[in-house]
Amino acid sequence: MDYRDRYKKWLEFPGLDKEIREELLQISDQKKEIAARFSRELTFGTGGIRGRMGAGSSRLNIYIIRKVTEGLARFIQKYTSPKNMSSDAPRVVIAYDTRKNSDRFAREAASVLLRWDIKVYLFSEPAATPLLSFAVRELNAIAGIVITASHNPAQDNGYKVYWSDGGQITDALANSITAEIATVKNELLVKTAGLKDATQQGMLVSIGENIFSKYLEHLSKIRLDNNHGKHYPHLKVVYTPLYGTGKNIIPQALQAAGLKNLFIVSSQAKADPNFSTIKHPNPEEWDTFELAVKLAVEKSADLILATDLDADRLGAAIKDENGRFIPLTGNQLGCLLLEYILSRRQKQQRLPINGIVIKTVVTSEMGRSIASSYGITTLETLTGFKYIGEKIKELVDSGQKTFLFGYEESCGFLIDDFVRDKDAIQASQLTVEMAAYYKSKGISLIQALDNLYKKYGYFMEELVNIDLDNQDPGQAKKTVEFFRKSALNQIGDKRVTHIIDYLTGESIDTIAKRKTATGLPTSNSLKYLLEEDSWFCIRPSGTEPKIKFYFGVKSTSKEKAIQEMDALKSSISELLRDLSATK
Repeated sequence: MDYRDRYKKWLEFPGLDKEIREELLQISDQKKEIAARFSRELTFGTGGIRGRMGAGSSRLNIYIIRKVTEGLARFIQKYTSPKNMSSDAPRVVIAYDTRKNSDRFAREAASVLLRWDIKVYLFSEPAATPLLSFAVRELNAIAGIVITASHNPAQDNGYKVYWSDGGQITDALANSITAEIATVKNELLVKTAGLKDATQQGMLVSIGENIFSKYLEHLSKIRLDNNHGKHYPHLKVVYTPLYGTGKNIIPQALQAAGLKNLFIVSSQAKADPNFSTIKHPNPEEWDTFELAVKLAVEKSADLILATDLDADRLGAAIKDENGRFIPLTGNQLGCLLLEYILSRRQKQQRLPINGIVIKTVVTSEMGRSIASSYGITTLETLTGFKYIGEKIKELVDSGQKTFLFGYEESCGFLIDDFVRDKDAIQASQLTVEMAAYYKSKGISLIQALDNLYKKYGYFMEELVNIDLDNQDPGQAKKTVEFFRKSALNQIGDKRVTHIIDYLTGESIDTIAKRKTATGLPTSNSLKYLLEEDSWFCIRPSGTEPKIKFYFGVKSTSKEKAIQEMDALKSSISELLRDLSATK
């Protein structure tokens, strides 16, 4: 169907939502805008959908929410019937963040599921994504939905799907659900059920306080310092939820753990879907800490914590040697937490021989060194925490391994697997406990980090995003293919020792001329291991016209690590110039 016909179909639909109709009328004479909104459809990816809100098939609105949920409902009914069907209706839990329309989209999703006789547990107020993951397991649900666009701009929203283990759906499930969504031919005609009637019939259940309480019970069991209450009075912490769901549980969790001196950035704890004081609610970006730093200086705080809108990512800032606040990278905070977890467990004689640490392929190699020093195995997954959750389901639920820690460079951490996704609530509690413990020993977090570098070597990592031409959607694939075909054996003054191709599933030892299987799902990504523990990985972005280059080096000092990092990035820049010259 031509985009103009699609526009006309929407505009002339008798029951069209009033706001959407008005929005479409406003662009009636804007050919390019109509084409942008109706020339394609917003597609369901490996974890769900995410995009700009507004009227049109390529925008996120109630009709796209209904269409995706209709496909999910059809898949659930096929999955649970006839032989897998119990006497009870299938259950789905729905959570939502603090964005504009999130609560409405959650109700729209519920109304579609209810029409399929699927029982819905809907959070009564905005809730963190980790709580959704926990609730799916706690309520024995077949699936979960969370309406969130994480740290995206205020104009965006999203829809993520979780399965019965509490983890995000991975590739096979996503493909099956996508196939069902494709059978929904007209998003405007998806039928819904009334929420009031469903509530009276017991098919729509409001949840919140009970799940919060049970989650907090589990959270209290992951503490590693038996004297945490003794140490907390000496610690001052500033926290900003960046307008997100963390405000509803993280202060409660930290205070329940014993923290007395907690200061919250009040202007960023209020409801504001426009995120007035920041560009993006992203704790990975130092700009978002501006107000938190101001408050921390005023209160002479030791530590700053920040969480994104759905409270699954945690950012932190600590004081440097000169007393100025500096951000920790996800790799640095992850390694600090890992060392703390393993050292405390070892001292308490609670370090299992079958313990595992799970990280992604683009996360710092320092974590592997730390785990190895305690005799603990490190497993790698593809980029994306859903793969960490998948590995927990495979190895931990079967009793083969004991999960100790999972993390990724983009500020995602998981301490205990009662949640199956990154969890900034868990990470906040343990970071505060760790800071209090070290402070009681006269050690600051910057000193603790320096101690890691002295013990394991100076690891440094960087991520470089290269923006691509929007008019050439195949540019990212061409760039990866250029590297794949180049058969590189030297990068600058360092030999390439291994080339790991996640598309073919092969790890090539370039020295021994031997191939082994990665054992990972396929992804159009490449990783190069170099001499002296340097590496880089190239990966197209799954959501934006960008290609990502991850770099890692190891040296004996910060100064030397910077030099090696600059040399590595410079060598890759030269290769990219060669690619541009061949076009």
